[in-house]
Amino acid sequence: MTSINDNLFGLHTQALDLWQRRSEVLASNLANADTPGYLARDIDFKKALSSASGQSDSLPLSITQPGQIDPKAQATDQLAYRVPSQPTMDGNTVDTQAEQASFAANGVHYQASLSFITAQIHMLRTAITGGQS
Repeated sequence: MTSINDNLFGLHTQALDLWQRRSEVLASNLANADTPGYLARDIDFKKALSSASGQSDSLPLSITQPGQIDPKAQATDQLAYRVPSQPTMDGNTVDTQAEQASFAANGVHYQASLSFITAQIHMLRTAITGGQS
């Protein structure tokens, strides 16, 4: 079923999953803005999407010995720590204004992918029904 979705909607189905995951990470950062020692995290969207779609710019990793971690299973769950723009005395690296801006931008990207998928479904419904509602 995934290959059918990929053919109909392209990367937008995988992008929606990543936008959703990034929203959760950014919300977690905002929720912990006052937690001492909390390190802000984020998803590198470009790397995660290329990994999820199987289109990587780098050499593919492989398991050479038993007991090694499967690189494909870990690829989309890898979070990176944010580089703090302003150091704090308590060690917290969350910049609430930057996190809120990232959260808003992420919402716009999510809505754009969702709008594309909705338009594709509408186009398919029109093609199937012959333009009759």
